[in-house]
Amino acid sequence: MTGYPTTRLEELRRLAAQIRLNAVRMVGIQGFGYLGQALSAGDIYAVLFGSGILRPQHDRFVLSPGHYVVVFYAVAAELGLIERRELESYGLDGALLEAISTERTPLIDLCCGSLGQGLSGAIGFALASRFANDDRRTFAFLSDGEMEEGQVWEAAMFAAHHKLCQLVAVIDANNSQVDGTVASVTSIEPLADKWRAFGWHVEEVDGHDVAALLAAFSASSQGKPLVVIARTHILGRMKSFPPTVDGHFIKLEPELEAAVIAELQDIHA
Repeated sequence: MTGYPTTRLEELRRLAAQIRLNAVRMVGIQGFGYLGQALSAGDIYAVLFGSGILRPQHDRFVLSPGHYVVVFYAVAAELGLIERRELESYGLDGALLEAISTERTPLIDLCCGSLGQGLSGAIGFALASRFANDDRRTFAFLSDGEMEEGQVWEAAMFAAHHKLCQLVAVIDANNSQVDGTVASVTSIEPLADKWRAFGWHVEEVDGHDVAALLAAFSASSQGKPLVVIARTHILGRMKSFPPTVDGHFIKLEPELEAAVIAELQDIHA
């Protein structure tokens, strides 16, 4: 039993499929790009933004890996936070929606270029809310490859020491980074045990299971900062991709784009 109405879960699954559809069409504009990030994190963003857990334009959102911005645009268009027509110029010269987030990126409180910096910035926001005595939560989205950066662990230690219970970190643990699998570059496991050792409340779930994600984000952190480790697949467990595809940066030929769209439309139906 999930404890959540079936209709609500189905709505979130459909939203996740639509997020991926939006991302495929955006990346298809130039025929290459950071599509795998949207495929792996689509369910995470559907739950985070589509369930009311994160209150857009009230709570703060930090995007640490800037190349994940495609999935944020995809969900923002579905929620009416940005005009859908803006998706049609994604990544083009002079477009509002850049392929990698910058200080120009709309609606995100902090975007990072160099990986590993987002959690530090999120801590600043969480401390500001504490000093202001407001109810704003801060959500920091991280990638698992960033766990190789020492700054992440310095920030994690600081947040736990100051008991920043209004701070939530979510890690897209898809075992993918530019140089190969995370496991082959630098092992970060056991990831959950490490975050517990640093004083965080840890929820580790299947990142493609919307019910599990809902439960994880809703869990009581018992006065500690919360980290949700979402175990995902870089291609979102989709069957239309051949095994030779590099999920980190995908070359999307027209035939492959059509096959992926057809698979997602079946899921969305």
